[in-house]
Amino acid sequence: MNEIKNSRSQIALPLVLAIGLAAGVLIGANLSSGQVAFGEADGVAKFNQVLSLIRKEYVDTADEATLVEGAIQHLLSKLDPHSSYITASDRVEANEDLQGGFEGIGIEFNIFNDTLVVVAALSGGPSEAVGLRPGDKIIEADDQPMARVGLTNRDVLKALKGPKGTQVRIQVLRKGVKDLISFTIVRDKIPQTSLDAAYMLDAEIGYMKISRFAQTTYDEFQAALEDLRGKGLKKLILDLQGNPGGYMNQAIDIADEFLAKDKKVVFTKAKDRRYNSEALATAKGSFETGDLIVLVNEGSASASEIVAGALQDNDRALIVGRRSFGKGLVQSPFELQDGSEVRLTISRYYTPSGRSIQKPYGDGHDYGQDLALRFKKGEFFHADSVKFNDSLKYRTAKGRTVYGGGGIMPDYFVPLDTANTSRYLNELYNSNSIAEFTFAYTEANKATREKMGCATFRNQFQVTDTMLSDLAATGSQNSVKSDGHELTSRKSLFELHVKAQIARRIWGNEAFYPIYNETNEVLQQAIELLKKAPELKLMEM
Repeated sequence: MNEIKNSRSQIALPLVLAIGLAAGVLIGANLSSGQVAFGEADGVAKFNQVLSLIRKEYVDTADEATLVEGAIQHLLSKLDPHSSYITASDRVEANEDLQGGFEGIGIEFNIFNDTLVVVAALSGGPSEAVGLRPGDKIIEADDQPMARVGLTNRDVLKALKGPKGTQVRIQVLRKGVKDLISFTIVRDKIPQTSLDAAYMLDAEIGYMKISRFAQTTYDEFQAALEDLRGKGLKKLILDLQGNPGGYMNQAIDIADEFLAKDKKVVFTKAKDRRYNSEALATAKGSFETGDLIVLVNEGSASASEIVAGALQDNDRALIVGRRSFGKGLVQSPFELQDGSEVRLTISRYYTPSGRSIQKPYGDGHDYGQDLALRFKKGEFFHADSVKFNDSLKYRTAKGRTVYGGGGIMPDYFVPLDTANTSRYLNELYNSNSIAEFTFAYTEANKATREKMGCATFRNQFQVTDTMLSDLAATGSQNSVKSDGHELTSRKSLFELHVKAQIARRIWGNEAFYPIYNETNEVLQQAIELLKKAPELKLMEM
């Protein structure tokens, strides 16, 4: 990830990751802008009358801004789960993740022991230009303390992010240097990526991991596909697990690359006909014939489901994994007069066969607990635990049965592998202990490990018992109770995660994912399926 970011947002275990990311689908799939002017309708007049009464007659002084914002949030909550309100102060930050970049000093950071520590100065960014190094502790930023009890990510971002061209003066404590070092950094545009990894699994099979659909996703995809073609790509696995969605147009453009001209990708229906639309594949795509598998799980939502649904309904790809989140509502942002924003559901989208994959909400449906209920009912482990309504039965282009009414059901189900989950490992991630330990280890051993080279590191490096003991000690320092039994019984899992995080510190995501994906049971099954593709005729369903 290319941003001022806290690497606390590491890859966690499958269930935790899926539930966490699925909570972020409020972003929506189709973003545009517009202004809203309030008319003098009866409801608005009544609301204004109540505010006037509070202003004039209420016994205490009331914070009208807080009352109004609370009323707006409550109002939208009565519509659907994805219409939302964003305050003016939060709006810029909320949009940055999808816009492909932000403005700041260009570091990856973490907070260790209430101190802001530079994990990496991003390549080509302003911090790298002035000489900021991994391990530097930023003590002050424009005279604000960055080493204090209770320091938060928001505190750091507020101090270090800012408009391009503005300056921030920081004081840095560097290992081996007695006095603080002063840097003046000119903020600049910092690019972010949404395609986390693209590499060859073997001589023919390529792998791509897309984390969200941002403004730059299609361009990133095209560049990655061209690179993989140069390495012998003939078959592709597109990993959309945990992808919460984003821009609808980016999803359409990527689906288009896999589909023949005039094949339907998606269509929308709305109360206002302006929002009715239909997207068809255009000229010849860049990967219309090669074997294709798309990976989804309960954290794949919105734009991810548009891609998976389009390829499934057109019998273009095999969908592998677990039932996706089930978000078939499209939001559009409307700017209010004070700079705040309402993201209002304006339409529903439908896959080419005509199915809506929006899961039920409203009376009798606990939308926020849906994933937890799926887990409790055993859906993550048994495909037959998923019940579909026969009235929502549809047919793909070649006559296969698919269902609407709640996510994309994969063609090939892969149960959650509990061997790859660990409560203790989750706690070490959530307490920042994994990040703290692997950062310290990398800083002490980076030169030695870099000499090994990425490939040799992957094949030969072994995480020692001493390293695991040091990890447990780091956890204890961060108030995580040591669990020796779990550390021993699932030793290989802990070793793999530590090794993957060290690789990420040194070589980035291209080194991290090949190691981490050894625990990706959905991917491992997909690889086996592709190896059997001639026998199973996956692309001739």
